Amino acid sequence: MNFRNLLLVIPFLLISCEQKKTTAATEIAENVRTMPELNPDSYNVAFLIMDGTFNTEFTAPFDIFQHTKFREGIKAMNTFTVANTLEPITTFEGVRILPDFDYTKNDLPQIDILVVPSAEHSMDKDLKDSIMLNFIKETDKNALYMTSHCDGAFLLAKSGILDSVASTTFPSDVENYRKMFPNLNIKDNILFVHDGKYITSAGGAKSFEAALYLCEVLYGKEIAKSLAKGLVIDWELSKVPHLTVQ
Repeated sequence: MNFRNLLLVIPFLLISCEQKKTTAATEIAENVRTMPELNPDSYNVAFLIMDGTFNTEFTAPFDIFQHTKFREGIKAMNTFTVANTLEPITTFEGVRILPDFDYTKNDLPQIDILVVPSAEHSMDKDLKDSIMLNFIKETDKNALYMTSHCDGAFLLAKSGILDSVASTTFPSDVENYRKMFPNLNIKDNILFVHDGKYITSAGGAKSFEAALYLCEVLYGKEIAKSLAKGLVIDWELSKVPHLTVQ
């Protein structure tokens, strides 16, 4: 190769090397996980997600609980997601979410509150997932509250933790809930039930109400109203059909 041809080739070599460096840097960046910041003085609130999770039952309580960080003088909430993978999960509506923790591993923080949203297969194949059901049972041993929205109640029921308490689920699925779990104390025509440390809600947009209720239990009426106001929700517990079992 003569000198003139060499001068023509060198720029292409330099460009190729830079492209490889850029590609490598991008791949490294994509593989670096940004973990949620967990304040040790806050409640740890885990959201159990899986492929087919419905957006509202996940995002409604997440919004309410995450906003506690912006209120002073309370023990706020650390919010994070758990799944049986660290790969992105896809909600029923098509939103892709990168889980924070894989519950099949042993690196989970202590969970104070577990939130179980509804998912596409909450009434069928998810009920056969023994690993997930065992995760719910194990979490229940030390959690302060176990909550579900819509058909997430089916998973709590299948795990056995609702056997001695009252519960509810999505209105049009109450009859199926009764057929599947005939020995449970099932309530209908209400938006949520609080019995012991278990809160089960009808789900949908009413997931906001169940989440605000838990905040009122933990922080009082004024904080709950403040959280609701931030999301343009008119919150008044006495106007919400619910059952609290003493």
